[in-house]
Order: sequence, then structure tokens, then C-alpha cells
Amino acid sequence: MKFDNPLLFFICSIGVFNGFLASFYFLFFSKQKRVQNFFLGLLLLFLSLRIGKSVYVIFTEPAERNLLILQIGLSACFLIGISLYYYLKASVENTKIIPKSWKIHFAVLFLFILLVGIIKPYQTSKAFWSQYTVHFIYAVWGIYILLSGVILKAIFKKFFNRGEKCTTSELWLIVVFIGNVLIYSAYLIGYFYLYLVGTITFSVVFYCLLIFLLFRNNRDNIFRDIPEKYQSKKIEKREVSVLVKTLDEIMLKKQFYKNANIKLKDIAQELDISPHKLSQLLNDNLGKSFAVFINEYRIEEAKQLLTQNNHYTLEAIGFEAGFSSKSTFYATFKKIIGQTPLEYKKQYS
Repeated sequence: MKFDNPLLFFICSIGVFNGFLASFYFLFFSKQKRVQNFFLGLLLLFLSLRIGKSVYVIFTEPAERNLLILQIGLSACFLIGISLYYYLKASVENTKIIPKSWKIHFAVLFLFILLVGIIKPYQTSKAFWSQYTVHFIYAVWGIYILLSGVILKAIFKKFFNRGEKCTTSELWLIVVFIGNVLIYSAYLIGYFYLYLVGTITFSVVFYCLLIFLLFRNNRDNIFRDIPEKYQSKKIEKREVSVLVKTLDEIMLKKQFYKNANIKLKDIAQELDISPHKLSQLLNDNLGKSFAVFINEYRIEEAKQLLTQNNHYTLEAIGFEAGFSSKSTFYATFKKIIGQTPLEYKKQYS
């Protein structure tokens, strides 16, 4: 079927044109050289190639079509799913460098579809592509969409939990995912009913995403790293032992616990790890919160001061150990030691 409606052509083609521009921006011109931006650029590039192929088919006569363009469009479609998957995965895991396994995975798929195109070119094997390859391409695309949904499972759970609020970057990932699901669904519908549905859906989705980006607050926050609590990577045992030893040495040497306003991020910076990783170390490996961890050092300091023959008042000892108030010192000491500071001091008088 061929359409010759100028308005329809404009609506379909303008989305493709701007999709190419956006992909080139993220791939080559973005000031933020992030792994996430690279895969977003690839996603937009392959989507634009696929949609561009559809526009070409819709608005040209069958006898005038260049079959190489059709082959390129379908080959690009094969790589849309994996680009979406790695874009979301890199965003959720705050990936800084593309892992070697990702490169190999992507290269295998790229070489596979390239070899298929060389061995069985669309021009001489049209039946092979239409009867087998197209179905396989859509199946692979669908599988990666499902895997992408799994990647966002924790964010979707947060989105539907009334007690929690998603960040702008998390909402962006949800919108990108849903947009891809809509485009994929539109192509499935178009395959059986109206081929035009996929191209129009892409234009609508693209401009919805663009509107989302136009708000300044969104632009400032979309490409920030999302909270790291969605990462499920455990710290290896060997690294745990090293970190625990280094942490204890730093605490004794720097005496951070004497600062009543000390923050977890301050100690994490000294250890040269992220605050999330330090929190994970304390909670998962040492079984204690940051407050408990700090207070244990303060109580040890207070015990030493209480056993020394000095003229400090109990209140002064609490402040010297790092507690912000007398009541906090007394309550924490009683909770950890089982005695009040005065009772403990009397034992060594």
C-alpha cells in the first residue's frame, strides 16, 4: 500500500529526522560522556533507521524500492532491544565504563545480523527475510523488552508505592521503557493490520519524550545517576576484609567519631568509596547502622575517659567522646554497656 498524503508524510518523517539528530547528539556531541548517553544514542539511531525504513516503504511504490534500504532497516530493528536493555541497565547500575561482556554481547548480535545480510541479502532472498528473519527479529526485540522490564522492577515497585516518590531520572527511564513497548506493540499491530501505525507511534512517543525534556527542571535531573539502592551487587569477601580493616584504622587515626556532626559521606570519601557502598558494608557485612557504628567508637572513648583519673564531669566526657548532648550520651551508654556512666566510673574509682 502506498500513501501520498503530504501531511501524513510530514508527521511520519519529522520524527525520523529528529530521531537521527538526537542520536548523533548523544553519540558524538553530548558534553556528558556517559555510558548511558552512548546506549541512548544507539537506541535512537536504530529506532530511527527502523522507522525510516517504514516511511520509505509506505510512501514509495513497490517497483521503485531499493531493497538494501529495507535490509538495513530490518537489521537495525534487530539491535533495538539490546540497546534499550543496556541503556536501562547502565542507568540503573550507574555504569561508568562499558564492561567487556557487554561489548562482546553486542558485537555477537551485530555480527550475526551482518552475516545474515551478507549470506542471504534481502535482494535475492526476500522470502527468507519475510518468512523467517522478520519473525526472529521481532522475537528477539520482544525478549529484550521483557528483560528491560525486569531491570526496572524495583523502580516500578517504587512508582506504584504511594509512600515513595520516584526521582526525575527514574520517571524518565519508565517513560523510555513504556515508549519502546508502545512502538513494539504498534509494529506488531501494523504487521497484521495497518503498517502505518508503527511510524505514527514513534513520532508521538518521540515528541512526548521531547516535551518531557523541555522542562528545565527535568533537563537538569534526567541524566543524573539514580539512587544506587537498586544495585544488587554484593561486596566480595576479600574486599570486605580489606575495607573493614582500613575503616577501623581510619576511625582510630582520624577520630571522626569525636565530631558530633560527622556524616556517612565524609567517612566514605576518606575510604575513597561511595556512601552507598559504605552503607552496604555496615548494614550487610557488619550488621549495624551508621549511627550504631559511630556510637560504638564514642562509647569506647568515653570508657577510657571514665577510667582515667581526671577532673572531667560526666557531661564533659560525653561531649569529648563526640555526643551532642548529655541525655544522648547517658541513653546510648546505658543501652550498649548496660550501666549508666556514673555506675561504670564508680567501678574504677
